Amino acid sequence: MIYPVKTPAIFRKLFPSLIWHKGRDQKIVYLTFDDGPSPEITDQVVEILDEHQVKACFFLIGDKIQKYPETYNLLLQKGHQIGNHTFHHLNGWRTSTDKYVDNFNQCADLIDSHLFRPPYGRIKSSQIKALQDQDIIMWDVLSGDFDPKLSGQDCLNNLTENVENGSIIVMHDSEKAKEKVLYVLPKFIVWAKEQGYSFGLL
Repeated sequence: MIYPVKTPAIFRKLFPSLIWHKGRDQKIVYLTFDDGPSPEITDQVVEILDEHQVKACFFLIGDKIQKYPETYNLLLQKGHQIGNHTFHHLNGWRTSTDKYVDNFNQCADLIDSHLFRPPYGRIKSSQIKALQDQDIIMWDVLSGDFDPKLSGQDCLNNLTENVENGSIIVMHDSEKAKEKVLYVLPKFIVWAKEQGYSFGLL
């Protein structure tokens, strides 16, 4: 599995309308979680965030919101941000723009958010244009928690070696990432605070 842990500058130049990171002038980082809500992991992520008094943004799949409304409501009750991640976790490169936008709208009917993250980070120019009224949130640091070849420590190293001011960080509150996320998240929060970082919302 080949992917850049740190998003190359060329990506930002090719797609300047997408949000790859926030301001570099302040020591603030932005935790985001994709592919929830999932009761097996999201609830535990929320507990860790609560313990450390950190808020995050969760990009949610509409189908899972319908399946797990209690977990979705927990995120709202705890004051976390939510964003649209389509209804069925569609790969934009393999999906017509009309179908993609319809799937986005299915999820949008369930949440109140102007934030959107394309699943896999894969989105066509035509889809970007169709969703130009949204803040399309990408990232500049991947934890790699989805990669079966990486250990929890590998994922933690990906973060500590690559974050900088304004970094948008991707983790996953999904069942397959559970073990790594529960290892990485508390350790990363402690490390980041020791480095003088605070945590922001998008």
